[in-house]
Amino acid sequence: MRLTKAHLAGLDQYKYSGVDKSIVSRHVLGHWWNWLVTLFPRTLAPNAITFLGLCFVFINVATLLWFDITYEGKDLPPWVYFTWAFGLFAYQSMDAIDGKQARRLGMGSALGEMFDHGCDAINTSLEVILACHALNLNRSWWTVASMTASLTNFYASTWEEYHTGTLYLSAFSGPVEGILMVVAIYAITAIHPLHQRFWDLPIFSLIPGDLGLQFATKIDTLLNLPDKYTLATLPINVAFMIFGAFGTAANIITAYWHVIAARHREKKPILTPLLGLLPFGVHTAILVMWLHSERKNGVALVHDARLLPFIGYWGMAAAYQVSQLILAHVTKSPFPYWNGMMIYSLFGALDANAEWLFGREPLVQGSAIASDVFIQMSFFVALFNYVRFAREIIWQICEYTGIACFTVRRKDAQGRWVDANTIKKE
Repeated sequence: MRLTKAHLAGLDQYKYSGVDKSIVSRHVLGHWWNWLVTLFPRTLAPNAITFLGLCFVFINVATLLWFDITYEGKDLPPWVYFTWAFGLFAYQSMDAIDGKQARRLGMGSALGEMFDHGCDAINTSLEVILACHALNLNRSWWTVASMTASLTNFYASTWEEYHTGTLYLSAFSGPVEGILMVVAIYAITAIHPLHQRFWDLPIFSLIPGDLGLQFATKIDTLLNLPDKYTLATLPINVAFMIFGAFGTAANIITAYWHVIAARHREKKPILTPLLGLLPFGVHTAILVMWLHSERKNGVALVHDARLLPFIGYWGMAAAYQVSQLILAHVTKSPFPYWNGMMIYSLFGALDANAEWLFGREPLVQGSAIASDVFIQMSFFVALFNYVRFAREIIWQICEYTGIACFTVRRKDAQGRWVDANTIKKE
């Protein structure tokens, strides 16, 4: 993708704006981050810090693949979950201090926000994979629901920032409290004797003395709930998913409230921004339809080893979609309503459901081997597409702004790349 003159003119107008209402980040983690950034040398670029943090998450995923590459829920050594907790906390910390490092070096730019959000998008999908394994959900529709909710939260926040010009972090936000909650899940899974099977216990059994189960049983009797949906048997992991659903709904409502306020100030229509939720909603529906083929005796995905590469494909496609939205935000460009990956997903969904929809065999997913090859190929297609897009955009923004991405360099008056601190001293 080539940036136009209009894109570049929009970059000149970019200015970061953020509101952080998190008590934890302001009064607890803020002190940790302020101290941590002083440990990093001034020769390390802000984006390099962000990518270093993401590498911890890559290592976490590598350990999962080493012990359970088919994602069937094998028991992992307790130390693995400890490393996941450490790796995620390290990512959060480095993600939080990259902006501080940029201000230290005078290297703040639109590229920093794009790179930061791009890494966040990748981490969101990878943490769904890890967290659902720790919660003993693995190959299930709950993992699909978790992926949907997590990416919806992320997209809604990005959509909100596009229309308001401000990144809002609420009193309970995903980048702060949400990550700390997942870190706690990893730590509990490592420490508890049952490990990931701990999360299959009824949530009311956590209350001592059977008081919780007795209370839940009375409520079940009062409401005459079916045996399949009783509170007394509600697992902790499923309760956590339900909590996440309410959190997602609250986040969307809050985001729209901020958008309405911004549109009122600008005297613009308040319903038009809702169209921006359609691209993500449509693409998600297509992907769920692809997965739904399993329920129609089509291609097995959700309860098969193919789920892991499929989620990888989903995550890369979502990262591409969000990155296009971030680019539109920092360049003051029109809202991106569609992209090529949506067409690719639609083909995959229609092909997987071909027997149900058209009464014929799938073209490329007609056998187990063919399905394996296509799903894995799809992941690499999405990965290549995202890396290509990111590389092209990073290179063009660096050339235009004169700020390097991974090194502490800037262009001098003659257009030569030199040490940024040298220019500052001159």
